[in-house]
Amino acid sequence: MSDKWIDWARRIQSVGQSGLAFSKDIFDRERYEELLNISAEMMADHSGLEVDAIKAMFAEESGYQTPKVDVRGVAFREGKILLVKEKMDDRWALPGGFGDVGLSPSENVTKELKEETGYDVEPVKLLAVLDSNKYPLQRQPFHYYKLFIQCKIVGGHAEKGIETKGIAFFGEDELPPLSYRRNTETQLRLMFEFDRNPDKQAAID
Repeated sequence: MSDKWIDWARRIQSVGQSGLAFSKDIFDRERYEELLNISAEMMADHSGLEVDAIKAMFAEESGYQTPKVDVRGVAFREGKILLVKEKMDDRWALPGGFGDVGLSPSENVTKELKEETGYDVEPVKLLAVLDSNKYPLQRQPFHYYKLFIQCKIVGGHAEKGIETKGIAFFGEDELPPLSYRRNTETQLRLMFEFDRNPDKQAAID
């Protein structure tokens, strides 16, 4: 699916969802529901996904549409970065996931690393807040902000989680096949820059 079609479909879905959240007029609500149907059909036509599956995904959303938050833990050992192999696509990514309601970003990343890698960590520094739209190797139906948080390993041992099938450290010149829904090569190389230069300012966008 082309970038333009994804952006158009997302924007139409956002308008439809936000309209349903605030509109009380029955005729306006019908129009907003039609926008949601149109956006789902656009995504299905250009992505190969079933339109009913997309509609079901949209139906889980409510309220004013805002970007979702994805939190990723960045841990190094002797110049190598910690990655996990995802069961979903058999590719590698920084440990992490959606931010959970009720947990702060640092609490989220600590939980995710423990669950996915077995390591106990201490969050140290926010390295980057990046817009997934600007790293479009694999576009998704929703818009994401990705928080990359540097973590220090303080205990535990490598142990696979429910969603992971491998845990390993990789040097910058030996990166494995990446799970592009979760991170890109450009993003990981940016993380290596932070490891080489601890005083580097946080990246935004």
